[in-house]
Amino acid sequence: MSGGNTSKPAISQPVLIISTERKLKSALIPVLSQELPMAPLVELAQMPDRRLIAEMASGERPSLIFLDVSNNREGSLEALHQLSQGLIGVPVVVILHGNDPDLIMRCLRSGASEFLLQPVTGDQLQPVLARLVMRKGESALSGGARVQVVMPAKGACGASTLASNLAFHWKRHGFKRVMLADFDPLTGTIPFLLKLKPVYSFVDALTREGGLDSDIWRGLVTKHNDVDVLLSPENPIDVESNNADPAALFQFARQAYDIITVDSPGPFGSWATSLVNLADEVLLVTTNELPALRATQRVLQGLDRMGVDRAKVKLIVNRYSSEVGLNQEAIETALHSDVFHVLPSDYDAVQAALVEGKPIASSTPIGKSLVQLADRLAGKRSTAVEQTKKKSSIGSLFSGLLSRG
Repeated sequence: MSGGNTSKPAISQPVLIISTERKLKSALIPVLSQELPMAPLVELAQMPDRRLIAEMASGERPSLIFLDVSNNREGSLEALHQLSQGLIGVPVVVILHGNDPDLIMRCLRSGASEFLLQPVTGDQLQPVLARLVMRKGESALSGGARVQVVMPAKGACGASTLASNLAFHWKRHGFKRVMLADFDPLTGTIPFLLKLKPVYSFVDALTREGGLDSDIWRGLVTKHNDVDVLLSPENPIDVESNNADPAALFQFARQAYDIITVDSPGPFGSWATSLVNLADEVLLVTTNELPALRATQRVLQGLDRMGVDRAKVKLIVNRYSSEVGLNQEAIETALHSDVFHVLPSDYDAVQAALVEGKPIASSTPIGKSLVQLADRLAGKRSTAVEQTKKKSSIGSLFSGLLSRG
């Protein structure tokens, strides 16, 4: 029965209902009011376009979206795709007239987190909300910072360089409170990249007895270019054997910031698993060289086994060179996954930034590509020409090698 002893998510951020059908909304709103008693319900009587989604992304983001795909199927699917790209980390629950397996699959591939069938009841809604809370955590559904975990598929793919540069682009997109966190306890390189000397690290935040408050937090973070940086420890620490849990730290940081970019260690182990589960999106960084792509294939399989929603995993190909390795089309074929963005190989620009301890200059080829990546992640349409998928004679060969692996 609806409304029994099942605890209800305490969502205080707006819940968006998108539907052109007045009858559906009049039936859905009482159910949502019952199951989400603290949530402000906002109605939208038209499918949102990119401009409206970008405005939502830079303003007060909804915590949850219910999207009616019963009418204008193709328009609704396009809106679903744009919502999943422009409001990364915000779950979208689609509402359908009937049990249509083909439509359900298309919705899931376009970024839907869950689906409901009309008429929506409390009994149907409760397990959907429970699964969302289990996957994302109630603090994520309740609002707070968007958490972005940058993870290397293999060592030396440039994930730390990407994380350290991406964090400094968020001010341009209206995020006022930005945090960059180096959560690699063994080989964290953010202090080295930014020329910062660790006095305190995230380990101090993890082991702080009595919890965290704003005064303590100000002492733990280091300000760099108007971004708060939480550094890795100067001496390597094994957080795996201590069963360290970052959940409480994330819960505090979500309320203190608008967006958090996390530089994480490799994808395996309980610490990395915790970071992935707490993230709103995972930027999985690889290169187009065969060994890195083989590792990426294994990582994607591991994330699937963990039950990680593929919609929150964005594949980034770094240091791309058409002279070496696979082209974008071959990568996507071999990994059965879309490439979200390609960053060019630009050794001189990266080294110049490293020497100075500054972000990569936006005037360089990789700097321009980083701007485009930040724009895409923020839901802004890039004005640059779409990256082309170049075909090569070696692409199919490498793809075949990967598939046999």
